[in-house]
Amino acid sequence: MAIITLTCNSKVSLFQPFSSNAASFGTSSSHSRVRSVAGASFNGRPEDRATRAVVRAQQRPTWLPGLDPPPYLDGTLAGDFGFDPLGLGEDPESLRWYVQAELVHARFAMAGVAGILFTDLLRVTGIRDLPVWYEAGAAKYEIANAQTLFIIQLILMGYAETKRYMDYVSPGSQGQEGSFFFGMEAALEGLEPGYPGGPLLNPLGLARDTKDARDRKLKEIKNGLAFFKCF
Repeated sequence: MAIITLTCNSKVSLFQPFSSNAASFGTSSSHSRVRSVAGASFNGRPEDRATRAVVRAQQRPTWLPGLDPPPYLDGTLAGDFGFDPLGLGEDPESLRWYVQAELVHARFAMAGVAGILFTDLLRVTGIRDLPVWYEAGAAKYEIANAQTLFIIQLILMGYAETKRYMDYVSPGSQGQEGSFFFGMEAALEGLEPGYPGGPLLNPLGLARDTKDARDRKLKEIKNGLAFFKCF
């Protein structure tokens, strides 16, 4: 590791009998480099900022131990363990979209598994006569036929996804007065795209400040990806 090598160089310059100039040069240079690696003496140049990002990345767990993650995955995103072998996130705008797509897919997977378990519980206990979840699409229901249910779902999901995309394009726009009907925007109180919050979608107030909710965001991504594998 680079940090160990620099520290050893510093010790050599202190204890081996070099000339005074050489010793002072070796000591100050090594100490300066060690301080830079520790993140204490960057001067704001682009290369220094890149070095700081790499140092932060080296100090966190990665998907493959010993492998340095790409510089654009600096550990600030929830669930970021430096996994991007195809380099899909090199473009910042694409990475921003992938973050939202992963979040939505994780939530759909968790909702789907919860729905499967709940309906199967009703079926095996005899409370309701329901089909097995993978045959539910071919079943006939009393409330409406499959075509009607599909159209209703298309309208409702289309509206929700459109509003989500509008908030992605213009963060905070869907929290303004008049953005929803019946004043529903007052019940959202979203702090950032993908986390609408508020009493409607966060009734327990578990993560009112998303910047301090990193652990919960990480757990959500992990659980979502685990549930996604069920399909």
